[in-house]
This record gives sequence, C-alpha cells and structure tokens, in this order.
Amino acid sequence: MERKWWQDKIVYQIYPKSFQDTNGDGIGDLRGILDRLDYLKELGVDLIWLSPVYQSPFVDQGYDISDYYRIAEEFGTMEDFDLLVAEAKKRGMGIVMDLVVNHCSDRHEWFQKALADPEGEYGDYFYFRKGRDGRAPSNYRSYFGGSAWEPVPGTDYYYFHAFAKEQPDLNWENPVVREKIYEMVNWWLDKGIAGFRIDAIINIKKDLNFPSFPPDGPDGLCQVTKMVEQARGIGAFLGELRDRTFAPHHAFTVGEVFNVGEDKLEEFVGENGYFCTMFDFAPHILTQGEHGWYDAPALEFDKWRDTIYQSQTAHQGKVFLSNIIENHDEPRGASRYLPEHARNEAGVKMLGTVSVLLAGIPFIYQGQEIGMTNCRMERLEEYDDLDTRNQYHLALEKGCTPAEAMEACYRNSRDNARTPMQWDGSRNAGFTDGTPWLKVNENYRAINVAAQEQDPDSVLAYYRKLIALRKSEAWKETFVYGDFAPAYEEEEDLFAFKRSGGGKRALILANFGKETVELNLEEKVEQVLLANLGTPHREGTRLLLRPCETVVLQVS
Repeated sequence: MERKWWQDKIVYQIYPKSFQDTNGDGIGDLRGILDRLDYLKELGVDLIWLSPVYQSPFVDQGYDISDYYRIAEEFGTMEDFDLLVAEAKKRGMGIVMDLVVNHCSDRHEWFQKALADPEGEYGDYFYFRKGRDGRAPSNYRSYFGGSAWEPVPGTDYYYFHAFAKEQPDLNWENPVVREKIYEMVNWWLDKGIAGFRIDAIINIKKDLNFPSFPPDGPDGLCQVTKMVEQARGIGAFLGELRDRTFAPHHAFTVGEVFNVGEDKLEEFVGENGYFCTMFDFAPHILTQGEHGWYDAPALEFDKWRDTIYQSQTAHQGKVFLSNIIENHDEPRGASRYLPEHARNEAGVKMLGTVSVLLAGIPFIYQGQEIGMTNCRMERLEEYDDLDTRNQYHLALEKGCTPAEAMEACYRNSRDNARTPMQWDGSRNAGFTDGTPWLKVNENYRAINVAAQEQDPDSVLAYYRKLIALRKSEAWKETFVYGDFAPAYEEEEDLFAFKRSGGGKRALILANFGKETVELNLEEKVEQVLLANLGTPHREGTRLLLRPCETVVLQVS
C-alpha cells in the first residue's frame, strides 16, 4: 500500500465527560483535556479522538446531537475547543472529532419542524411512514431494544430510529440533507481538526420499502441489522462523503463498521477506500450474546487468539485496520480479555503488548494505559447508560435473578469504560472537586496515574516504553509497516507472532496460561527489546515463559 501520513500514529480516545473536570460540576470538560495535553504527549500520543462534544440532551451520552455547530455547555465553549486544537498542534498532536450523521437528536431544529409537519419539507429529512393495519410499518427491533418505529401523536405516521427513539435517523436519500451534512463536516475540518471517527455509518443506507422479516425473538420483532444488511448502494453515499469532505482535507478517518464482508473490505478502507481505516471488531464479536448480555459467552482464549491471527494474516498488504481492546462502548479490556489469574499488572502489560504491536493502528482508550478495570455497581440506579438498563430488564424477563442480571451488567456495561479517569488517590480520584456524574471505581487508590508516575515498573511506565518502541526510528519499519506471522501456534495459552520489515525481525511472546511455557526457539535471539517481568529465563535456544510473562525479542 502507498504510505500515508496517518499510518504510523498512536490514537488515544478521550471520553470528555469522564476525563477531567475543571469547574467542579462533576462533568469533564475541554479545559480538563487542555490541562492533560502534556501527559498525553509524554505517553506518545499523536491523535486525540474525542467522543462527541456537540450540543446534546445526552440521552445517549452525546451521540444524540441537537446542534452540530455548537459545543455542549457542559464541556465549555467554542473558544475552548479552538484553543485545544491550537495547543494540541503545538505539541505535534491532532484532534479527531466524532462524526454522528446516521441520526441526530429529536431536539434538533430539523426534527422539531418535521414533527410539526411530517408531510412538509423537513419531514423528508427523516423517515416518516404511515402505519400498516394500525401497527408499525415493519417489525424492526432497534439496537437499544423495542420497536425501531415511534408513533407521531395525533397522526397515523411513525418515524424510524435505529437507536433510541430520541435519535431519529437522517434521510441520506435526500440530497439536501447530504449537502447540509457535507457543509457541516467541512466547517469542522476548516477549523483545523485532523479528522473524524465515523459513528454507526453502515446504517445510513436503508431498504426504502422497509420490509418486515421473520421474527427472531418472542417479541415478534427482528433485529434492525437484518434490513441494514439487505440494503444496497451505500457506496455511492460514502464515496460522495469522502470526495466532498475528507479527501480534499487529507483527513484521517476511521469507520465504526460491523457489517462489511471480506469482499467489500478494500472498497471501504483499501488504497482509495471510503475511510483511511476501520476498527477490527472480530475479537469483540466473540463475546456477544445471541440475545443479549445475559447469554453472552465467556471469552475462550484460543478462539480470541486465532481470530486475531486470522484477521491479521488475511488483511496484511491490503488494508490498515485499527486495533482496540476497549472503548466507550465496551467493557474494560483488562476485565474482558484477561483470564482471572492474569488480572494483575503483569497481565495488563501483556495484553497491552499484544495489542500495540499488532499490524495496524493502535487505539488506546483513556485509563487503559494504567490498567483501569470494570467497575462493580451495587444497584441498577448507579448505572447511567440506557442500554445497560435495557439489558438488565431483558435479563430479568429471560428468567435471570437480579443478582445474575447485575453480574451481566458488570461484565458488559458500557459504563465500565465511562467511570471517571483515575488521576490520583485523592477524593474522586482527582477527577473533580464536585460530585462526579458517574461513580468512581473504588480501586482508584490502587490504580491511578500519580502513583504510577512514581513507579518505574508501573503499567503506565511500561505503556510509555511500549509505544516508544513501536514509534522508534529503529523499529518503525518493522512494527508499523512490517509483515505479521503467527508463531508457535501449537502451544496452548501462548499468544505469539512475528513482525518483520526494514531488515529486522521481532518475536512477540505472551503466556496467558497458568503454567510456565518452555519453548525451543527457532531463531537466535539478538536482544531483548521489552519484557514485563524482568530479564527472561534463557538457556541457549531454550526459553522459559512464566504465567503472565511477555517478551519482545529481536531475532535473526
């Protein structure tokens, strides 16, 4: 592939509401991010992705936007935002915004006008359809549960929402809507941001007949993805979006895309794809339940490892994917991908090593670099996320006890990643002087930035070394642009792979098992580049790898 400016970058995701509060209202703000730019620079970050900071009623934590041209008062002002962009640039970093254009908020001016006259101009900005036989136009279940059609009071119309009823879908078939979206995207790019993460974009193409499908649950509904997967022609929209906005600005773009087949991958993120990159969600899908969180399977290490092996080998040389172990929509990687015995500092370092040194672009989520974990809530009321509450009640409906439903939420809730950033051991983890909008994880006194800054063997110190290794002039050709190959696949509980490029080869080994692994190395070890448990035990070609031990070796 032709080399692009963004391929060697490290991206750090900030959930602004939970990062740093500077005015005591318990909600993180742009000034808080400004105060922490030097911390991010020292970590090795190049691009900072902000979850939405636009004006919003926050029904879905900012992913319901009521004004795309305004900063939410909770986060600050447009002047704060402009200063953040400028100060990040001074440090050689860029700001990546979250682009949410499948839907907007029901408080948006367009939708308020549409509700007043569904048959008028603004009604065509959305999907209004008349009911069929006194019922909804079709039997889709929204991503957040319940019907994807909401009745308009006093009429026989319904409007379509793939997500919450407060998030009506925008009608991309309407050229006026598309034009207004492109105008808005270019307005932000002209401000000097580096690019966008594009939210839920696969949903913008609908089958305009909105056909019903056989129910896939006792509620008589079928998941809305069924219709999305049947729709054809999304490429015309995405190509136009790229050509009218991203391409002229040489913007970095990463798509949140779940439903693209292998045959379409290069069309989306290849040499001239719609986006620069997209997230590799293949590992995430392994932990999805068939019906909900209550029946989500426990992660099986071999399936997880082999899925990553397959994805890495199938895509190399064709596309640059992005690798994550957690984000604002997922539980913490340290609690999901590590077996019980490995949920410690050594295990967290091991997981980080595997993720950051894969082929593709590493995305690090706030707190990942210190090993933040899932947060156990005692009562449902402590959760703020609407999907978590829906999943709790679904679990009860399916026969789970309240304790079992709460356990499912502990394992899977999006709020696990949204608890406030743990900066120090003081009250509220140094996040706010006020009352935090969401509970602070009780382990903040043991896991926080300030304590780890003082410890040369901390998770934070290790992440800094890990990122520095990937970005170093000596190893960039290998870890950024080099080939990937699985290694020692016959070994159970071992995650092992090779990266080769620039005339060098590296072997990455990680023991996820409970027992020591003994390997007879196939190549000569020239040097140890990184290790999480001190100098590894070697005798000639023989290497002993203790539980939770990871090593990065230069081999001949």
